Amino acid sequence: MLNRRQLLGAGAAGATLVSSKAWGQTLNMGLPEAAQMDSAATAITARPSSGPDYTPVVTLNGWTLPHRMNNGVKEFHLVAEPVERELADGMIAHLWGYNGQSTGPTIEAVEGDRVRIYVTNKLPEGTTVHWHGLILPSGMDGVSGLSHPSIPPGKTFVYEFDLVKSGTFMYHPHGDEMTQMAMGMMGMFVVHPKDPTFMPVDRDFLIMLNAFDIDPGTYVPRIMTMTDFNLWTWNSRIFPDIDPLVVNKGDKVRVRVGNLTMTNHPIHMHGYDFKVTCTDGGWVPPEAQWPEVSIDIPVGAMRAYEFVADHLGDWAIHCHKSHHTMNAMGHDVPTFIGVNKKPLTQKIRQFQPEYMPMGMSGMGDMAKMEMPLPDNTIPMMTGWGPYGPIEMGGMFSVVKVRDGIDADDYSDPGWYENPPGEMAYEWTGELPEFASNNSPKTILTPKPNSKG
Repeated sequence: MLNRRQLLGAGAAGATLVSSKAWGQTLNMGLPEAAQMDSAATAITARPSSGPDYTPVVTLNGWTLPHRMNNGVKEFHLVAEPVERELADGMIAHLWGYNGQSTGPTIEAVEGDRVRIYVTNKLPEGTTVHWHGLILPSGMDGVSGLSHPSIPPGKTFVYEFDLVKSGTFMYHPHGDEMTQMAMGMMGMFVVHPKDPTFMPVDRDFLIMLNAFDIDPGTYVPRIMTMTDFNLWTWNSRIFPDIDPLVVNKGDKVRVRVGNLTMTNHPIHMHGYDFKVTCTDGGWVPPEAQWPEVSIDIPVGAMRAYEFVADHLGDWAIHCHKSHHTMNAMGHDVPTFIGVNKKPLTQKIRQFQPEYMPMGMSGMGDMAKMEMPLPDNTIPMMTGWGPYGPIEMGGMFSVVKVRDGIDADDYSDPGWYENPPGEMAYEWTGELPEFASNNSPKTILTPKPNSKG
């Protein structure tokens, strides 16, 4: 890790000068500290002690980058560097990221702020930072060779601009983008409204959708993959180790979801309907907000939705593309449903006595078995709930709504206990008759008899 003197030297040599006055003031203070994070746990940010009040976002399994004030400017320090990220307990990925983690830390500020963001490049190649969706000067836009020169290895550039609108934005490289984003370089940028009474919420969650193609037993993503990713993540984390969204009953809750994968993701939340209140283009006026239970997040876009947490329980939240809620997928595995494997199994066991046939009646058994896996590999379907295997992976978590959760408490309250009479159960009595149909033809339902 570079010390302050080394960082200052790199910054003076490689920075994009904003103005001689601003730069002179900055030199007098030195570069802001480059905060580092070595944990994949969700870090909770305290409410601001000065300036406009707002509810800080909670980045699932992430954190918010600290800043300092320098003559009225909020200063941040991003470090682009190789990182080790724990995708889940038992699996580490060797990625590129920012300040010790992938995804990078969330940047939070307020509409009207002027920000100065130092970017130190500790990668083996040049990089930039594009501020996705923010309105700013052309020379600050972060496109390598177009907006400004690429940031060489070992150098520090500075970006400075005013935050002219509130909303949810993203940041990522715009130089050798295929490699650097496939390696995990991305983060979220939240600009809170300067008016604390505009769009207030009690809890504000943040999710970045990203994906990797990491072969079982290996650590480094395959950067040439275009569509066949095998690890679908939220903030570079996979189920069963994505933290839950913990909510107090009655809270007004916002969930912001950004997508920097190579495909769209229909995010579905159980137990609730909600209103879509913000896109990366801006806030949706109240009269134009629309109700959903699933919201599709396009590539390179963000959607935010809000709901009032009035239903107690544990509610699944996940991408509704079924292969996005699985880990370590093999795309070339044949389908064996209905196949009689007994003769083949007898022959294979002559050479491999431990061989287990699978897949003849579905894949659910994989969630119950603890089979040997390659090192650094997570089961395809995993996770246990209070009543058995959850049989999920990838982009899946749980919204936990409880009574009596303190405003600053996001710790896991454990599993919800369903009240008597409010849980499905086995029926052992006489079954009612059931209808069936073996015809592909459309069958019209007769109108009800209004007289009867």
